[in-house]
Parts: sequence; C-alpha cells; structure tokens
Amino acid sequence: MSGTDRPLVAEGVEIRTTEGRIIEITVGVEAASDAHVLQGVVFPAAANAHSHAFHRILRGRTHHDRGDFWVWREHMYRSASELTPDAYEQLATAVFTEMVVAGFSSVAEFHYVHHQPGGAPYPQRHAMELALARAAQAAGIRLTLLDTLYLAGGIGLPLGPEQNRFGDPDVHTWLDRLDSLRKEINKTFPSDMVNVGAALHSVRGVPEADLAIVAQKLPPDIPLHIHLSEQPAENAACLDAYGLTPTELLAQHGLLSPRLSAVHCTHLTEEDISALGNAAATIVMCPTTEADLADGIGPARALADAGACIALGTDQHAVIDPWLEMRALEYGERLHSGKRGRFSPDEMLLAATEGAASSMATPIAPASVQVGAVCDLVAIASASVRTAGSAPGQLPMTATAADVTEVVINGELVAKAGLHLRLGSPAKLLTSALNNFS
Repeated sequence: MSGTDRPLVAEGVEIRTTEGRIIEITVGVEAASDAHVLQGVVFPAAANAHSHAFHRILRGRTHHDRGDFWVWREHMYRSASELTPDAYEQLATAVFTEMVVAGFSSVAEFHYVHHQPGGAPYPQRHAMELALARAAQAAGIRLTLLDTLYLAGGIGLPLGPEQNRFGDPDVHTWLDRLDSLRKEINKTFPSDMVNVGAALHSVRGVPEADLAIVAQKLPPDIPLHIHLSEQPAENAACLDAYGLTPTELLAQHGLLSPRLSAVHCTHLTEEDISALGNAAATIVMCPTTEADLADGIGPARALADAGACIALGTDQHAVIDPWLEMRALEYGERLHSGKRGRFSPDEMLLAATEGAASSMATPIAPASVQVGAVCDLVAIASASVRTAGSAPGQLPMTATAADVTEVVINGELVAKAGLHLRLGSPAKLLTSALNNFS
C-alpha cells in the first residue's frame, strides 16, 4: 500500500471502487461474501514507459553469427518493412496482452512506423496508429501513443530506403498529422484508456532547426519523449556537428523540462546528469534491452540523486517482465559500482509504477494504492519457488511475471494465472501473430 498515513504492508485490506478509481480503503477487515479476494501480495500495477511493439518479433531471432548490432539492425528493419495495419494490430494485441498478464496496466508506445513501405501515406491517414489503439483496447491496457518525429537517417543524412515509412516530409507536416491524430483518438477512444503524446526519435533523427520548431510549436499539454545518448557514436556525431552533447543540444532549445522523458541516457557527462536532474526530467531506463543490445549501464543512481525521476520500460521486449526490469536496474548499478543497495526495493517499485506513470498521457498518476488513484493492481504469489520466504516488501528482488496471480485494470479483473480473461493465452496469440513475419 502507499500513502503517508498507511503502512506499506497490511493484511485484510478492502478496496472499494467506482468508475475505475479507488474511493475507499479499509485495513484489517474480513472479506465480504461477495468480494473478490486477490491471491497474494497486492501491488500497484506496473507502467511500461518505453515500448516498440513490433520489436517483439526480434526476440530469439538476432543471436546467430554471435548476434552483433548489425545482425540485430538487419532484422529490425526487415520486420518493420513487413508491417501492415492488420498484421500490426494482431501483433500489438498479442504483445499488449503479454504485458497485461505480466502485470503492466499501461504502456507508452514509441511509434514511428507511420506510412506504407516507400513512405506514401495510407489512404486512411492514421491507419497504423489506429491499429495500435484498437490493439490496446482489445488487451485492456492503457495506451499513451507517442507519435514520433523521424526526419533524418543520421545527422546531416537523409532517411534511408528502409526508413522512409518512418518519416514525414517536414516537421510542419508531422505537427499537422499529430494534431489530426489527437482529434481522431479523442473522438474514438476513452481518454482514460487511450491518449496521444509526442516523441522525437533522437538528435540523429531530428535536425537542429526542427528541434527549435518543435520547442515553439508542440502543444504544451502532452508529454514528449526522446531516445537520448544511447550509444557513444550518437554523442560523437552530435559533438562533431554541433559542438554539444545531445542533452546540451536539447537544453539549448528549451526542451529540458519535467514533461520530457529521456530514454536510455546510457552515456552522459556529469554536466548532462546535472542538467537533466535540474530539469526534473524523467529518465526511462530499459535495463534488459540495454543489456541485450550491449548499450552499457546508465548512471541511474546519479540521475536520481541529481533530481531526475527514474522510470522503467521494456523497449525491444527481450523480456516483458516488470520485476526483471526492476532487478536489472539494481543489478546494473551493483555491477558498475561494486556496491549493494543502490536502489531499495521501494525505489525499484516506484520506478516501475509512479516513475513510469509520470511519462504517460493517460490519467493514471499517482500509480499507487490510495484513495483517488485508478484501481490498477497486480497480485504476486508469496509462496512460489521463487518467492517463498521473501519478506513482502522485498518481493521486487525475487518475483517474476510467472508469479503474477491476478491483474486488475480500471477496477476490473483482466488476467488470472497467466491467462487474459477475454483473449486467453498470450503465447497462442503471439505464435499466431508472429507467423505473419519472416
């Protein structure tokens, strides 16, 4: 449980809801005969602050010939080229269902596959975006659809043939399309379940002149995400072109603010860390992906100490498991520093819940068990082979998605014992969807 006037762990907790929000919490009571009793230790459901749904295709397919970055890149572009609105809706439904069963109730989808192969718009301008929104609705997960600006194949380089479907003719066309998409989503889907945010692919993918336009023209009421300093080559290219680090370039155009979510931030200078902390930006770490791609270990503890908000995401979905992301955050810090206890279990849980929720456009904050919050909950088995003997508050150090017994989203039970109550087995959904791709 969360809240300054309540214990962190309590037994016999009754939660009453209306319209998906918690209206009353009572501790130390017997369950009423008509109550649904969640089995295990109950936590706020996790929020996934960074996802590329189509990257789920890559799991277990990019490790031949030692699986270097170029093997991964080749598969990623091939998978992107094979997406159609129908195939993407089927795939994303399966991926979002996997997230729900693992204990996520919300996701920020960093979406850049906008157009047909070659770059021509679909006859329905927002065909791919609407496919993702329908997929989220089917799975019952809250979706922040981050429509992404992607204009360059590198600093000073045009988009490559494999990237043309990601781009727009210019930043003004993107801003117009973003505005149109927001209107379409708002009239078609409930705002507490599907909403639109914005993203810049990276300083490699958005020229400096367009960063300035985004800073001036982007509506102030939506979140902004960006991949930032993921690899040393990105920093070197930015320094060569502008004489600034990627963080300094964003700062120069007024883009560092509490609404910014900077993803990865693996290779930062001390000045970058201070700037992001002073801006109270959200830093989205994706530890299992950063390990899979050999990006490195980002300075999460230093960023948190500087004032940044730490969030967690699954990015390319090497695994979809908030508990493994939590532990990977702490284990990365331990490996880098040689010290234990860099993030406490409570801090790990906050990164996976309230921290990640702060990057969303759907109204879920605070992502905690308290009156007024949305009723998004996950129950964890306390006596599995992994969790037996664990203190309840230390389950972030032992549990996995396999220990999720039940998931509640918007006050409704949506998953139980590894199955989605409407859609069934995520494994079967994924197997069927992945047959569409080579």
